[in-house]
Amino acid sequence: MKKLLGITLLLFVCQWTIAQQAGRFRMGMDLGAAIPKGGGIGALVNLEPKINLNNKMNVGIRFGVAGLAKDVTYFDITEDYEGEISGNLSITGTFDYYFNNGGSNVAPYLGAGFGYFALSSIDIQNGDFDNPDNFGDLEADFKWAPMVRAGVELGKFRMGAEYNFVPTSNLQNSAGEVIGEAVNQYFGFTLGFYVGGGRWRGYTN
Repeated sequence: MKKLLGITLLLFVCQWTIAQQAGRFRMGMDLGAAIPKGGGIGALVNLEPKINLNNKMNVGIRFGVAGLAKDVTYFDITEDYEGEISGNLSITGTFDYYFNNGGSNVAPYLGAGFGYFALSSIDIQNGDFDNPDNFGDLEADFKWAPMVRAGVELGKFRMGAEYNFVPTSNLQNSAGEVIGEAVNQYFGFTLGFYVGGGRWRGYTN
């Protein structure tokens, strides 16, 4: 029993002293609000596996979904139309730099990324709910785009803000004709957590 207690204590001490150690794997998850450029509201979920390069830098791949509701431009119609974007999907390579000397579990960070964004579907309706004209689901194209972010990690928890510079998408009908466009840039405000990668507190290197 004493040996088991000693081994448990040793493992705890090792985990407490290694901080964000090079080569360690992390898995993070963020949830938050998404605010499209020009107005609107939405929500986002990010899942991000990462590898620590050292105690201040890591790289990862962010898998994201942002559900957005915002205005779109429909070229052939002058009325005010609203578009609901069901899911802005993305796969983004990321890099984060942490401003932490290892003596605290508070770690501010700056990050950036570049990835592939896909607008899954758009449903366009006019504002006349008594007699709506429904144009159905319209396919949109795919875009490469950068992302920047900043925030702070508190132990295993994380809060931050991000901006995704997704270019405007052309809306196409089933015949491939461009019939409109949608602005896809959006802010994100997130709260999340991560597992693995060690802890910040107690690192003295």
